[in-house]
Amino acid sequence: MMPSLISKQTGQSIWRNIIRWVDAEAQVGPDVDEQSRHINWVRCIPFFFVHAMCFGVVWVGVSPVAVAVCLFLFWLRMFAITAFYHRYFSHRSFKTNRFWQFVFAFIGNSSAQRGPLWWASHHRKHHKHSDEDDDLHSPVKHGFWWSHMGWFICEAAFKTDYSVIKDWAKYPELRFLNRFDIIAPAVLAALTFLLGELLAYVAPSLQTNGLQMLIWGFFISTVILFHATFTINSLGHIYGSRRFKTRDHSRNNPWLAFITLGEGWHNNHHRFATSARQGFYWWELDISYYTLKVLSWMGIVRDLNPVPRRILQEGKSANTASTHAKGEL
Repeated sequence: MMPSLISKQTGQSIWRNIIRWVDAEAQVGPDVDEQSRHINWVRCIPFFFVHAMCFGVVWVGVSPVAVAVCLFLFWLRMFAITAFYHRYFSHRSFKTNRFWQFVFAFIGNSSAQRGPLWWASHHRKHHKHSDEDDDLHSPVKHGFWWSHMGWFICEAAFKTDYSVIKDWAKYPELRFLNRFDIIAPAVLAALTFLLGELLAYVAPSLQTNGLQMLIWGFFISTVILFHATFTINSLGHIYGSRRFKTRDHSRNNPWLAFITLGEGWHNNHHRFATSARQGFYWWELDISYYTLKVLSWMGIVRDLNPVPRRILQEGKSANTASTHAKGEL
């Protein structure tokens, strides 16, 4: 093949991937295998850019208010991911109206973990093929680093399979968010900058500014959120206890449950995925569920799916049997 033709095709491929930074569903060329597990380095440049921008803290410094905003936006977006992207869009474990559905989809989208329909489609496939070869982020099959972040930046991970989310694809506003998944993160980044500039003007004693708030409130908060969420894939199937004998390697891990607002009760979740509650028992901290309960009292959400009594009894019986077995050793 002529060098000029190779160069032209490479340029077209790079340009198509750049377009996909903005339009996640832009048409790909014949040179792209959407089932490939090779990392698409051009397509994932924004992902690495967000990480690199955290080093900006060296120049912008730190202030208590910037750290507070960082932690608040971590918590808010983690809740939107765990309660809505996961429990609502992926498993329909409770109900809400169309307005709040969009609001929390937008907040979840601002996490830069792609659109709500993309998230739900991949997660439903995860449950269907959990810890099998077709599970794109199984640490059992593909190793720690791949399950933690490698899968997220490979070509096979970018496509939304609308065939498994027909229930949500009927909403044009969700399809819009899903296709242009850069909008919500960009809006949040702009708002954090403007907040910093406003505080610098009205309350200079807080010692913050636009760039500092942008670095802490958006970039650092987003990166922490990335990796806290990813631990459920990479660690939640390796470290922890197994109350239920599920067909996968899912584990319950109280430390992961703490940092992910309840998602660490992963073995519970794989036993009965459609429950709004993942900490099945009172001693299992599930902050997302407690927040959903409060929102239900406010009328924002409703019909939270409970854990069936038979499942609770099964879990207690398993614990009792395990305790007896240890006592006999």
